[in-house]
Amino acid sequence: MTSIRPIASGFRKGEAVVLARGSYQGTPGVFLQVREDPAWADIQESGGGIRSHPVEWLDRATATAAV
Repeated sequence: MTSIRPIASGFRKGEAVVLARGSYQGTPGVFLQVREDPAWADIQESGGGIRSHPVEWLDRATATAAV
C-alpha cells in the first residue's frame, strides 16, 4: 500500500495539473498524492486512469486547459 506523505511539491489534492515535461507532455490531469518516494506523484488523467509521474514534470494547468 502506498503511504501518503505531506505534499512538499506545493500541489494540492484535487488541483488541475498538466505534464509539462516527459513523453506525455501536455497531458492534463488532477493531482492526487505524492508517492512514498516524494519525487513521484499520482495524477488522475482525463480518461480516468491513475498514473505516476515525476513531480518535476508537473505544472499547474492554466484556466484554458481542459481537465
